[in-house]
Amino acid sequence: MRQHETSPTALTSGRIARFWLPLEATWLMMAAEGPFVAALIARLAAPKENLAAFAVATALAWMVESPIIMMLSASNALVKDGVAYRKLRRFSNVLNTTVTAVMIVLVTPPVFNFVARGIMGLEADVARLAGHAMIFLVLWPGAIGFRRFYQGILISDGRPQAVTWGTVIRLTTMAATGLMFALVFHMPGASVGTGALGAGVVAEGAASWFMARPTVRCLRRQNDAECAFGHSLTASGVVSFYAPLALTSFLSFFINPLTTFFLARGRMPLESLAVLPVVVGLGFVFRTAGIAMQEVVIALVGEGGENKRILNRFTLKVGIISTVGLAAVVFTPLATVWYGTVSGLSPDLAAFSILPGALLVLLPFLEAVLSYERGVLVRAHRTAPISVAVGVQLAVTTAVFVLMVLVLKTVGADSVGPALTLGYATGVAILVMGRRGLARG
Repeated sequence: MRQHETSPTALTSGRIARFWLPLEATWLMMAAEGPFVAALIARLAAPKENLAAFAVATALAWMVESPIIMMLSASNALVKDGVAYRKLRRFSNVLNTTVTAVMIVLVTPPVFNFVARGIMGLEADVARLAGHAMIFLVLWPGAIGFRRFYQGILISDGRPQAVTWGTVIRLTTMAATGLMFALVFHMPGASVGTGALGAGVVAEGAASWFMARPTVRCLRRQNDAECAFGHSLTASGVVSFYAPLALTSFLSFFINPLTTFFLARGRMPLESLAVLPVVVGLGFVFRTAGIAMQEVVIALVGEGGENKRILNRFTLKVGIISTVGLAAVVFTPLATVWYGTVSGLSPDLAAFSILPGALLVLLPFLEAVLSYERGVLVRAHRTAPISVAVGVQLAVTTAVFVLMVLVLKTVGADSVGPALTLGYATGVAILVMGRRGLARG
């Protein structure tokens, strides 16, 4: 494993780029699924209600899946031999089963109605559409945990291109399913969206497992002498390594239902919830370049962190270019083209989206820096500072939402950019301090 690692003198920006590009392509294709689904829903009946319901359903599903989302980083960092593979696979299977059980409970009508109507305060029509849409996401969390475990193995073995091909299969399945549900079965838009997403993830999980089989066979053939790391990896060690990552992803994904919670209680709630997946989806397209850097850093930074300097420079370039790219859309007439023509929003919703989209412009740069800092800490097996940082990030995000939505009575959608940006900036600051503490240690 880790045959791709290089010495400090051998690692160049070109080699980093060749490793990063397939992962960026993967994330970029994943980013495309949100705008595609939103554009499809916007062209079906009752677009406002269904876009809002889709935003709610996916936000809740993301929160349920959050404990297993970091399995990619865990398998990338820990699956160094056959014994480590078996130990982490058992741990992954337990997590996947748990989140699937939680999802089953959540979609039951009494529980979902309590969450959607009682806690989130959704309108009856939106809650009903979201409840039906959630049914198609029951397998979503477990399928994501399954495929991310094997994707991490592929990346650790220097095969990021295989991850890209898995995403191609995911998007193809998603597009075919979405069009079939919409044109053949004439399902509500929110259910079309969640059905497409659920089918795509299951297909990608199967593809990732199949492509990882050669690497897994090599791991299983290793003898005990080759598995020193795996034998030293205890069950408590896996838990202590992964628990902060699970908490990190849970708190990170909690931002999504938190956002819908405040938008539902702010000014113009239906319009704000309707444009949320479109506006955030555009920002996510440009954040993907930075998100991909986390696995690159974990794979290439080196056991002693000897490649940090060149990876840091590459990350900063990625972040700057990404933010400039988003600015070139949200501050120009391209914004109207994206929201109105590409995403299919009505003229009033397209105009409504302009300011919320512009306020997200700094997120791609902050995402890149955040991914670099997390990658360095994960590779060093120092995951605790990551959960502390995201906890502070969530607290700051919540405080900004409270101030803007509940105190200043800002339009809900206009509060998303400032809340997320200040939260991300705080998280970055905490991680930078944590990494400096690691260096001093």
